[in-house]
Amino acid sequence: MNLNFNQSLAKNYTSESQKIRVLSEDWVAKQSYCPNCNTEPLLEFANNQPVADFYCAHCSEEYELKSKKAKLSHIINDGAYDTMIKRINSDNNPSFFFLTYSQEYRVNNFLIIPKQFFKPDMIMKRKPLSITAKRAGWVGCNIDLRKVPESGKVFLVKDQRVIPRDNVTEQFQKTLFLRTQSQQTRGWTLDVWQCIDKLDANFSLKQVYTFVDLLKLKHPENNHIPDKIRQQLQVLRDKGIIEFLGRGQYRKLC
Repeated sequence: MNLNFNQSLAKNYTSESQKIRVLSEDWVAKQSYCPNCNTEPLLEFANNQPVADFYCAHCSEEYELKSKKAKLSHIINDGAYDTMIKRINSDNNPSFFFLTYSQEYRVNNFLIIPKQFFKPDMIMKRKPLSITAKRAGWVGCNIDLRKVPESGKVFLVKDQRVIPRDNVTEQFQKTLFLRTQSQQTRGWTLDVWQCIDKLDANFSLKQVYTFVDLLKLKHPENNHIPDKIRQQLQVLRDKGIIEFLGRGQYRKLC
C-alpha cells in the first residue's frame, strides 16, 4: 500500500478542499480494499450520491470518506443533518472511512467505523445558517466519534504503519453480530460496551454497575438497568468481546 497521494491529479485545482477531495478519493480507489470481504478495488459511486462515496462490488458494502489534515479529532464535520439521519436509519447505511494526512500529502491514519456502530445520538445537529447566508436555514451536522467503542475503530493504516489485511478483516467481521440486532437492542449493547471501554482490561460487575445512573438517563423507560447490564455482558461474552472469569470478574478480549 503506497501511502502517498498522487499530487499530479490536483494541479488544476486552486481550492484546497477540492484538491483534497480529488487526491483522497483517488487514493482510496487505488490503494484501499473492502474491510468486510478483503476484495479490491472499491468502486466509486456517481457524483451526488447521498452520503456514500464507494462500494464493494463483491459484498455490496457502502463507504463514505471523510478526510482531514493532521490529527483525527473526536468531532467530524459532515453534511446535511436530515440526510445523515435518514441514511443511518436506512437498511443500507454506509460504513465510514476516516483519513488523516500530513503536510506532505501522505496518509497518516486510515480507519473505518463499521455502520453497525452508528446511532442517531452520534449525529449532532448544528445551528441553521443565518438568513444572510447563501443557503439560509440549512442545517448541517457533526459526527461524535466519542460514542464509538474502541473496538469499533478498525485501522487499515495507523501512524503511517499499514495493518495486515487479515487483521483488519477479522476485526471488522467480529462485530457484525450487531447488524442482526434490533435498533433498540443494539443501542443497549453499544451503551454498555462504551461503559466497559472506560474500565481497565480486567473489571468487575460491580464496576459496571457504577454506570447505572448514566444508563438510566439514556434509557429512562427502563426500570431494570442492572438486569440489562448483566444481559448485555452475556451478549458481549458470547460474541468474544469479553471473557467471564468467574465471581463477577471479566476481562476484555478486544
